[in-house]
Amino acid sequence: MSSDLDMKNIRLRLADSRDELITLSAETEVDRKPVALDQAAVGRLSRMDAMQRQAMQLETEQRRQLAIARIDEALERMSSDDYGYCVACDEAIGLARLENDPAVSTCIKCASKA
Repeated sequence: MSSDLDMKNIRLRLADSRDELITLSAETEVDRKPVALDQAAVGRLSRMDAMQRQAMQLETEQRRQLAIARIDEALERMSSDDYGYCVACDEAIGLARLENDPAVSTCIKCASKA
């Protein structure tokens, strides 16, 4: 399976995606901090808006961390020569599926079951 894939290019894509996610995480760290209760400086509606932005950033960060974990798992599978095979049924994952999402871990058949 791996002979049909450009593993160097896929590894580079995964590493670039991981680096981008880590950079975005660092850039938005301040937006995820708790919103201070200071009604003298900030009105109630402004504080509610800030709390909503914080909640959205927390959810986005959670998704980023899941994406980073998926990328790390894919890189680990590459190192152990398991990349390109479904973690559920051990069948080959379609090339188009891997090219679309290099961090995918299941074949389309197993993904549709889940």
